[in-house]
Amino acid sequence: MQSNTFIIQNEVGLHARPAALFVQTAAKFKAKIKVRNATRGTPFIDAKSILSVLGLAVAKGHEIEVAAEGEDEETALETIARLIEGDFTESTTT
Repeated sequence: MQSNTFIIQNEVGLHARPAALFVQTAAKFKAKIKVRNATRGTPFIDAKSILSVLGLAVAKGHEIEVAAEGEDEETALETIARLIEGDFTESTTT
């Protein structure tokens, strides 16, 4: 299992469109992907569930931890990192 932490810089945090892009990106991979709001100290949830991701209430400036386990875990984390670092622009998910 691999994990990484990220600071969310998007103005709306991980809500609405950014959350949808995050979930869509996670769903592309076979690996089990979990995410938690480290700032709020939440437990890990399924990163492929839009309702669970929205429930984390990630705001701008919050730190999240993403963990992946499975055959494509490294690629999954790299792709999610590009999405977050690219401020959730769709061109970074391909």
